[in-house]
Amino acid sequence: MRLPFFIILISSLLISSPLPARSWKKDEFRNCNQTPFCRRARARKPGACSLIATDVLISDGNLVAKLIDKNREDPATDLDPVKPLILTVSAYQDAILRLKIDEDQTLDPPKKRFEVPEVIIPEFEAKKLWLQKIVKEQIGGDSKPSSVVYLSDGYEAVLRHDPLEIYVREKSSGNRVLSMNSHGLFDFEQLRTKKEGEDWEEKFRGHTDTRPYGPQSISFDVSFYGSDFVYGIPEHATSLALKPTRGPGIDHSEPYRLFNLDVFEYIHDSPFGIYGSIPFMISHGKSRGTSGFFWLNAAEMQIDVLGAGWDADSGISFPSSGNRIDTFWMTEAGIVDTFFFVGPGPKDVLRQYTTVTGTPAMPQLFATAYHQCRWNYRDEEDVENVDAKFDEHDIPYDVLWLDIEHTDGKRYFTWDKALFPNPQEMQRKLAAKGRHMVTIVDPHIKRDDSYFLHEDATKLGYYVKDATGKDYDGWCWPGSSSYIDMLSPEIRSWWGERFSYLNYLGSTPSLYIWNDMNEPSVFNGPEVSMPRDALHVGGVEHRELHNAYGYYFHMATADGLIKRADEKDRPFVLSRAFFPGSQRYGAVWTGDNSADWDHLRVSIPMLLTLGLTGMTFSGADVGGFFGNPEAELLVRWYQLGAYYPFFRGHAHHDTKRREPWLFGERNTELMREAIHVRYMLLPYFYTLFREANTSGTPILRPLWMEFPSDEETFSKDEAFMVGNSLLVQGIFTERAKHVSVYLPGEQSWYDVRTGATYTGGSTHKLDALEESIPAFQRAGTIIPRRDRFRRSSTQMTNDPFTLVIALNSSKAAEGELYIDDGKSFNFKQGAYIHRRFVFKDGKLTSSDARNSSSGKLMFNSDCTIERIIILGHAAGPKNALVEPENLKLEIELGPLQLHGRSGPAVLTIRKPGVLVTNDWTIKIL
Repeated sequence: MRLPFFIILISSLLISSPLPARSWKKDEFRNCNQTPFCRRARARKPGACSLIATDVLISDGNLVAKLIDKNREDPATDLDPVKPLILTVSAYQDAILRLKIDEDQTLDPPKKRFEVPEVIIPEFEAKKLWLQKIVKEQIGGDSKPSSVVYLSDGYEAVLRHDPLEIYVREKSSGNRVLSMNSHGLFDFEQLRTKKEGEDWEEKFRGHTDTRPYGPQSISFDVSFYGSDFVYGIPEHATSLALKPTRGPGIDHSEPYRLFNLDVFEYIHDSPFGIYGSIPFMISHGKSRGTSGFFWLNAAEMQIDVLGAGWDADSGISFPSSGNRIDTFWMTEAGIVDTFFFVGPGPKDVLRQYTTVTGTPAMPQLFATAYHQCRWNYRDEEDVENVDAKFDEHDIPYDVLWLDIEHTDGKRYFTWDKALFPNPQEMQRKLAAKGRHMVTIVDPHIKRDDSYFLHEDATKLGYYVKDATGKDYDGWCWPGSSSYIDMLSPEIRSWWGERFSYLNYLGSTPSLYIWNDMNEPSVFNGPEVSMPRDALHVGGVEHRELHNAYGYYFHMATADGLIKRADEKDRPFVLSRAFFPGSQRYGAVWTGDNSADWDHLRVSIPMLLTLGLTGMTFSGADVGGFFGNPEAELLVRWYQLGAYYPFFRGHAHHDTKRREPWLFGERNTELMREAIHVRYMLLPYFYTLFREANTSGTPILRPLWMEFPSDEETFSKDEAFMVGNSLLVQGIFTERAKHVSVYLPGEQSWYDVRTGATYTGGSTHKLDALEESIPAFQRAGTIIPRRDRFRRSSTQMTNDPFTLVIALNSSKAAEGELYIDDGKSFNFKQGAYIHRRFVFKDGKLTSSDARNSSSGKLMFNSDCTIERIIILGHAAGPKNALVEPENLKLEIELGPLQLHGRSGPAVLTIRKPGVLVTNDWTIKIL
């Protein structure tokens, strides 16, 4: 959602004179030169760091050292001495290195610097390796020592004392993987007491930041070795492979900004930060593989990707070869709390990162299906009509959403009694068809003394405070608003209780929640957000935790829904703002996009980047939030959106209605078919959600994640993998006649519509068909489907499955199917089915893939396999034998038909009748 014109005008008057819309958007936000810490950090020269490591020892299983400034005078006589910093290196299982640098608390700094709580999962600390010894060595004939500690059997960590440098290297080769401060750009502005005459205030567009603790920024360089490209650090509407922001031929470029902001109609191909921030970067190259670097810090961050060969004004000389990529990280506050991930494969890095921050939550089945949303469905009659129209046009959907207009005067946890007089009955009618409802709940609370939520929050002191200690008063949808202080566990627990059926009157078990505007958005605040000197519990400044505010709000809401269900059912909460760890609490989306082809195209690198940084349950508003899409664009968006992990159509209230049946019979047919594709593939998607839940591997994957040695894939971001089996290529231009598709690897690929075969390692020019976008099944894989179409996913629970077997050159294939009750947490105690299918030597075998320590609970199903389709098998076999039933079946030979297209003949076995729960074999005779 975004500001209607009258609120924009009011907000502009409160800040300055109103400006035209485009310049208002540009000028509303700071650039690096307007951000003092960024400007200072970028002015540093290589080798400027004068810190050295001393007093290096093992303490409590960690390597600990003091960092002192070798260029300072005697601290006893120096008027402004640089106090020592404390460096701590810790090793963890799976070759994870953690490096922390903070002020020495024994020297009594003015305040304790903020460390972001409750992001690192408790299980991670149990994986700590207790370091036993330090090996001293001289490197390259340097007489100054380095300290080496164990990281794993294959890797070790090195602390170079003077000049200060920290890196991870391979034991066998001595080759570096990751390093920090190799160019001597490290800087740590220490907290100090203001001197007479000093002015620490910062001003921007009429706003004053009092900055009571003065400059406290941190910056350093990080180098990735054996790297061809770097990726990650969402959220930006730009390419998957991060572009250099400083270097030869790059003039006046901005760093990638990480600062959660409510950005109105964001533009594509920009390094500007928008709704979420994850300071996690992944490197990938053919020579070495994959590595990753994560900085746990919630303050504003700016990151430069430094171009090769750059030595112009800065004096920095970076290698022109492709064996290293250098980056420069800057933040306004906090501490150094960083993690080095050595890989060496893409999925290894994701496993290592989610070992620290947690794997994605397992969603309910309904949440993985299609969602219908608009700002706003007007009333109960509108809801009933929209629901009926989906049935009339044979279009399945699972969730209908209500935006802010459903409330009583934009008071959350209420209903407009004139428009929604019977909310429970409305929800029950949807639930009778297996459907659900989502309502919006935002963090700004209307300052109305008669509003129960404001009354309670005020009385309990649960609001964020302004710099003077009063409840912060900002402007958002309800007008004058205050914001719940989600940093406090006590307050989060109170917030969670608001979702009980007793407190949220009119809610039912089929109602779930949407957290919007939780960056937080403040219409009259600096950069449309909260002042940085606002105060949270414990005296924490908002600048220190800004990027994590939405994370804690998301956490509290999800926990509240779990409490509401007595911890039996999984929550569903969509959040616009996010931070590392948000994957544990629900879904996110890419915010207020626009109905244009550029935004359709950029949705793919944005979602791929989110997946690479843990946020696999993500999507973009299908059709674009702003504007009125032409029918062709809307159809293409549905065809692409059917493969998003989170699949939702959404639109601004000023746009024309755009439900799928409003664009003519042919376009309705095309959009229906796209949605049917999603429902057909729900078993495959749900299996991939479980894979993400256990390993951190995303659902949408860049091609190089599955083909890490294929250099052709490294910078491609118009095509993507869905799991390891499907490759999808979007169509991103109007009236396209042809589309080029690169199919990686050496194996064949099968057109999912026709079964036609295409060779790997080649680019294929294909007709751009109106019926669908190109999608291919990888040879050697088996995909489970459900081909019977129902009103909703919950009505498909007992339907049989189809297995599509795509044979490779060895006439083999394999795949998996995961099933549980689709709702509860019982899967954590072993109540699930996990089958592994293998086709080899003319036999299809089903076996149990459950972990031996899955738990005591069991889950059973009477579902069967009703059809088996075999792609790539020569004609000839007439029969199949099902064992142990000893049942003989005929094999059909005929074309595969999907979307009305037909191709070469394929083998089909109908009604083998085998249960998905059982072990069995089907042999081709």
